[in-house]
Amino acid sequence: MTELVALKRNGGRQRAADLPTATSHGTGRAVAGTVYIETYGCQMNIGDTELMAGVLAEGGYVQVDDPDLADVILVNTCAIREHAEQRVLGRLGQLQRYRNRRPELVLGVTGCMAQRIGDRLLGEVRGVDLVAGPDAYRHLGEIVDGIRLGAVEKGQALLELDSTEDYSGLSSVRGKGASAWVTVQRGCNHRCTFCIVPYVRGPEKNRTPSEVIAEVEEAVQGGYSEVTLLGQTVNSYASENWDFADLLRAVARVAGLRRVRFTSPHPNDVSERLLEVMAEEAAVCPQLHLPAQSGADRVLKRMVRRYTRREFLATVELARRIVPGIALSTDIIVGFPGETEPDFEATLSLLEDVRFDDAYLYKFSPRDGTPATRLPPGDDVPPDVAQSRLERTIQLHRGIQLEVNRAEVSAVREVLIEREARSPGDLLGRTETNKVVAFRGPAAWIGSYLQVRLTATSGATFAGEVA
Repeated sequence: MTELVALKRNGGRQRAADLPTATSHGTGRAVAGTVYIETYGCQMNIGDTELMAGVLAEGGYVQVDDPDLADVILVNTCAIREHAEQRVLGRLGQLQRYRNRRPELVLGVTGCMAQRIGDRLLGEVRGVDLVAGPDAYRHLGEIVDGIRLGAVEKGQALLELDSTEDYSGLSSVRGKGASAWVTVQRGCNHRCTFCIVPYVRGPEKNRTPSEVIAEVEEAVQGGYSEVTLLGQTVNSYASENWDFADLLRAVARVAGLRRVRFTSPHPNDVSERLLEVMAEEAAVCPQLHLPAQSGADRVLKRMVRRYTRREFLATVELARRIVPGIALSTDIIVGFPGETEPDFEATLSLLEDVRFDDAYLYKFSPRDGTPATRLPPGDDVPPDVAQSRLERTIQLHRGIQLEVNRAEVSAVREVLIEREARSPGDLLGRTETNKVVAFRGPAAWIGSYLQVRLTATSGATFAGEVA
């Protein structure tokens, strides 16, 4: 990583490893401060935020929950859709009020959006001192210190991808709660035409099994009873002759671990061996995310998803046969270039055929640099048509989800209590199949497991009572 980080200085450029040490890690700290990190996007970004917090903690930085208390503010970003980037741009404008009160504050943008348009952020957004892509976090502490000390200029752009950076040897500072995120894979080798991820996170990089298992053991020792294994296409994992089924089985057998989840898998890599591990290992939750994206073969081919509708449905059937009672969720994109009304109807019929427990529904968002933006302009679906299709898809899914969840009302499920709900006196938790349940109880129950009777459902969530 050292060779990839070049820092701007008065009179030239210098590598991160040559930067005068501004903190003495682990002993006396000449410089320390507080850091506030705001996270946008997927679970991978949550994991990266915890990684950055760990890197900065090594340099003496304490994480705070209020930007007004921070010496350093980092905004960890997503680039998967335009709406996410617009939210970040608006938020960067809001954060300027803290700089107005404290000009010495360091404001940085990290993550996928920084990787995609970091140079533009430095040139066009007032007050951004640092942009760092997903492979640039190892030296974040030294770089932030350098800016604060005046050893390096503001306006640092750390945007080189590193095909070897898996952050081996670094520790994370985990957030509150009973669940821990454990990244097993970074980057992606699937080149879906709509997706920016391979261009902002680089090719697939897998951690060794021993590193993953050691981190899971550390999380359990730290009081976490549930872990979620993270990867861009997590079930394509391969390292030291281990595939993802091997890794999942080993993690499920870590002493003291009660639940294991994983996200986000690719349908092509859902093997019979993986499903057998899910069925055989008690700690593995019977829940599987299967991103379909479309129900039309013509659209799937244009997306380069590398499976057909029939093959996707065969995977669904296999999962339900090997893991009885498994809960399935999916991603759907409507309005992809060239999507016809019959194509869209095929997606609706896929939802009706599978009857997913949950679904994340979007209309196509073009990302500069992806192959989908090079499709013929005449193939673009008009915005009003795409919006109408999205609304129809949401309406259909909500109806299906309500019917699926009504069938569970009166059942008793084991719930891991995660946090207090917005409504006073209520708690929120999740069942093994990832269903959200709200019920009355004291905050002292957070982190524990209870048997809860599901008493009602709104469709997306359940109300319950302790059984």
